[in-house]
Amino acid sequence: MSWATAVDLFAGAGGFTAGATQAGVRVLWAANHWQAAVRVHADNHPETAHICQDLHQADWSRVPEHDILLASPACQGHSRARGAERPHHDATRSTAWAVVSCAEFHRPRVIVVENVAEFCRWKLYPIWRQALETLGYQVAPHVIDAADHGVPQHRERVYIVCTRTRSPMMLRMAPREHVAASSFIQFDTGNWSLIDKPGRAAATKARIQSGRHRFGDRFVMPYYSSGSGRTGRSISRPIGTITTIDRWGVVDGERTRMLTANESRDAMGFPSDYRLPERHRDAMQMLGNAVCPPVARDLLTEIRSAA
Repeated sequence: MSWATAVDLFAGAGGFTAGATQAGVRVLWAANHWQAAVRVHADNHPETAHICQDLHQADWSRVPEHDILLASPACQGHSRARGAERPHHDATRSTAWAVVSCAEFHRPRVIVVENVAEFCRWKLYPIWRQALETLGYQVAPHVIDAADHGVPQHRERVYIVCTRTRSPMMLRMAPREHVAASSFIQFDTGNWSLIDKPGRAAATKARIQSGRHRFGDRFVMPYYSSGSGRTGRSISRPIGTITTIDRWGVVDGERTRMLTANESRDAMGFPSDYRLPERHRDAMQMLGNAVCPPVARDLLTEIRSAA
């Protein structure tokens, strides 16, 4: 496509929109159910029309015509990080059906849906996919690690590319060079505390000592969950996945602190001047749920080239 317009469903803080804009796509309209996220999106993308709405109740006739439908439905009902099942998960899973409803009304050329990889193992995924195929779309899931697109973070997500073409659009994007976590960590900012302070858990001190032995005085480490990197990660490689709550701590010699919201923003690949909410918890929730703009940029650039 030589030009393109888009709408952004479940737009959150605006990662999809930021990446689309970088790819030369004009995002006409964006929606989210959380007013705080809508305010952040509007602050950073004033040229886009905004609405705060539960998209289960959307009137698609009021959404502008568009070439590309971008959507990042709630992932909490699919993610392995969700913990025990809770009643709200059925509701969050069902947000994906808004994509089908919007596509049925507008029939855009392209649909791109982002979610955790487990989305494709949802029991209703085959039916959801069949609904899009019934509307004339070829469905092509792509599992993409953000680190392969210059984001200083390993973040694996599925991007489902749906096109009104004769065969599925399977994209082959050349990986970019990985960017180290040291690119965004600011050692002269943040609320540092001594590692050897009263009340610090012995297990935490032991993990820090182990990380120091492996990586030296400066490294990052997760402060909850198990798995790879439990005792730390070198800052010469991308950090692990940024989540919706504080997870990653920075160790610098005898002091430590959690990542700041601005560092997490940079770890997600947002522009350095991208404005976040003042409340740290809100900023982290939006960032942890966001699409990495460089991934969206590269994906949409490739789609427009192949279309």
